[in-house]
Amino acid sequence: MKHVQHIKTMNIAFLVYNQVEVLDLNGPLDVFVKANVILPGSYHCYTVGKTRDAVYAEANTMAIVPTYDLQTCPKPDMIVIPGTNPDQVMQYLKDDDFQNTVLNWVKDHCHNGTVIFTVCTGSMLLSETGILDHYDITTHSMLLDALEQHNTESNVKRGVRFVDQEQLITTAGITAGIDAALYLIGKHHGQEAVDTIVQLFEYQQGSSVA
Repeated sequence: MKHVQHIKTMNIAFLVYNQVEVLDLNGPLDVFVKANVILPGSYHCYTVGKTRDAVYAEANTMAIVPTYDLQTCPKPDMIVIPGTNPDQVMQYLKDDDFQNTVLNWVKDHCHNGTVIFTVCTGSMLLSETGILDHYDITTHSMLLDALEQHNTESNVKRGVRFVDQEQLITTAGITAGIDAALYLIGKHHGQEAVDTIVQLFEYQQGSSVA
C-alpha cells in the first residue's frame, strides 16, 4: 500500500444503468460511505444515470433512481463502474446509444484526469472506449478470456483481486470491489481507517493486488 494522501473531499460518482449488479454497486459504495462517517468530509458519494429515470437492478429485483443524470452531476474525481451479467455486457458493447452517451461521458472525464474504478465486469463494459489500452487490467474470472480478446492492447491479469494502475483500478468478481475500495481508503487515509471499516463490516478482507 502506498503512502497516505492528504486530499480534499473526493467526489465519487457511482454509475447506474439497467441490470446493474447490486453488490458490485453497493459493496464499494458502502465502504466509501462508512469512510465518510469515520472521516467526515472525505468522500461525497452519489449515483449517476443517463437520465434521472429509474433503472432496474439485475433480475429486475429493485428500481434505482439516480441522484443525478450525466448533465447535472458534480464533476467526479472518481467514477465507479459496477458490472452486470455477461450476456448483458455483450449487449451493451453493441448498444450504440449506451456507447455514445454513457460511456462517452466516462471517456471524457477519464481524459480530463478522473480516476476510473471498475468492479467485476465493469471493465468489460469499457472495451470499446480505449480507456483500458496499455494498462494492466482484470475482471471476473468467467470473463478473463473475453476481456483479453476485446482488449488486445491491454495486459489481462489473472489470479488477483484488483489491479491498481493509479488512474485506472479494475477488480475481479463482485466482492473484489469491496477489497479494492478498502485498499483505496488505506491509500487515501491510512490503515487505521481500513481496520475500522473492516470491523464494522465484519468482513474478511482480500489483499491480492497486481
